[in-house]
Amino acid sequence: MPTPPTVIYRFGPFSLDPNERVLLRDGKSVALTAKAFEILKSLVENHGRALSKEEMMRQVWPDSFVDESNLAQHIFQLRKILENTPDGRAYIETIPRHGYRFTAEVQQITAIPIGNQAAPGRAAQTGQTSAADGLANRRGMVTLALVVGLVICVAIYLARNRIWAPSNAIHGKVMLVVLPFENLSGDAQQEYLSNGLTEELITQLGSLEPARLGVIARTSAMQYKDSHKDVRQISQELGVDYVLEGSVRRDGDHVRVTAQLIQARDQTHLWANEYDRNLSGILALQSDVAGVVAREIQIRLTPEESARLAVAHPVDPDAYELYLKGRYFWNKRTVVAYEKAIDYFNQAIARDPQYARAYSGLADAYALLGSRANAKIPRRKAMPLAKEAALTALKLDDSLAEAHASLAFVEMHYEWNWTASEQEFYRAIELNPNYATAHQWFAYWQMAQGHPNESIAQIELARKADPLSIIIRTDTVDLLSAAGRFDEAIEKAREANDLDPDFQLTHYFLGEVFLAKQMYPEALAEFQKGLEVDSTDEWQLVGLGCVYALTHDRANAERIVRRLLKDSREPSDMAMEIASIYSAMGKKEQAFSWLYKASENREGGLMFLNSPLYFGELRSDPRFAELVRKVGLPRRN
Repeated sequence: MPTPPTVIYRFGPFSLDPNERVLLRDGKSVALTAKAFEILKSLVENHGRALSKEEMMRQVWPDSFVDESNLAQHIFQLRKILENTPDGRAYIETIPRHGYRFTAEVQQITAIPIGNQAAPGRAAQTGQTSAADGLANRRGMVTLALVVGLVICVAIYLARNRIWAPSNAIHGKVMLVVLPFENLSGDAQQEYLSNGLTEELITQLGSLEPARLGVIARTSAMQYKDSHKDVRQISQELGVDYVLEGSVRRDGDHVRVTAQLIQARDQTHLWANEYDRNLSGILALQSDVAGVVAREIQIRLTPEESARLAVAHPVDPDAYELYLKGRYFWNKRTVVAYEKAIDYFNQAIARDPQYARAYSGLADAYALLGSRANAKIPRRKAMPLAKEAALTALKLDDSLAEAHASLAFVEMHYEWNWTASEQEFYRAIELNPNYATAHQWFAYWQMAQGHPNESIAQIELARKADPLSIIIRTDTVDLLSAAGRFDEAIEKAREANDLDPDFQLTHYFLGEVFLAKQMYPEALAEFQKGLEVDSTDEWQLVGLGCVYALTHDRANAERIVRRLLKDSREPSDMAMEIASIYSAMGKKEQAFSWLYKASENREGGLMFLNSPLYFGELRSDPRFAELVRKVGLPRRN
């Protein structure tokens, strides 16, 4: 029976062979991870057609619940590898609010294997290359694969016989990444179990000996799910000394977990073990693994830490999955996603009412939902619900760093209780200095209280703990601009845009930087890009209103104000935004009127009243100093 023809795709200097899973550039192999290859194959096969993110996620990660940031990260890497088409265009185009499109002209070549015959009188192809040429290409690929394999073997041998150290070591602290545990159950529905084990190990290891052990956050670690990158590459990208990897296999109520600890500098296996447990004992298993890893890294556990590892509350497996889905949507940072996250966290709590981390997630979702306008739950209701959930989490587990950070955020952002929020942030960081979100939010506390250097130091700690987090990268832009370090902010914003050009907050913060530098056309362009992603985003509309106001286009500025009021569920939730536009227009009385409403609503944005980015036209008025005092901010000289 004839062997089916092999289809090869050519574009620019590249050839892609889906059967051999090889990408060549000018005849030389290009290294791609398995998932990056699948993404490129999907784009090339559908060249000229826009593929939605949802469609691509289903194709590349079927039946798996994977963060959308994984897709953005792989697209970012592919763009770096492919560079531009011969005519200067990007090979992969972003379609705002939708997905991606492969823009280059693709030549599809059909190569006939040995033993098959082409139709007489013409080459068996759809391009201009003959079957013989295709066969020669395949032979060349096989030869190249053998050479590459030999080179890899030599590289591994050399790597194992020389000592090297990560370039990003932090103040002598040992750095560890827990790679996503592999699901070997043969059932994609069991992904929640391997993902849950990964998350719990990150959390428990991160709280062991914080002065000596740093653990990369989950959002960055999960970028390596199914990546098949080697230990050396991962350790160099993340700056870690040790890698923990493993697998999970479930058979009914029986779970088998294998784990191994690898020293990155020489890729030696320091320790490996296998654990058999029932599902109800999964958290006890995680404590076992965490303790063994700590000993292997020569971390001395204090009695308090040992006791914490010894206490393991049995968790409902379905509650695990629901919690992870809640965090997935929470990380999207949109109103709709927060509402979905709340639903998942509530489902997790219904399944397991003693699950403290689910209450902490619920607190975070309510808190950030209450920080946005036009939400179904107004701020004055959402923030008390957030505090209630955080306090419940702490009642169940006072050692949970996430819950202390959740409570700190509400105390800072809504109640303006700066002393209590500072104490809660310090407690969260004391319990788990590797919890990136605690550093991220504490950076805002520091900036609001007039400590810009400390603020930037905190957001840098957050970035080191979670180096691939798009929201931390974006908040870095916000804080650098609040500190008046505009050129650095622009640089960081462009890095974030390269990682995910559809992340709205990056466009908004970059637009604000351009406003501060009086680069109005550039600011206008960024806010419009943000609106291309979501035409209803109130922050982008406020940015546009400020551009119009500062360029003396009062008619359009007033039009934006009317639209914001028309679209809002509760006008008071838009008070801070409308005050910003009236201030930029020089309408002091209207601006103060809306600022008072924002104060009554305890608007979180008032934390930045002292920032030079906002309300410059109002600062000389005594009423402004009174607002600063009411919020509890230090008086500026």
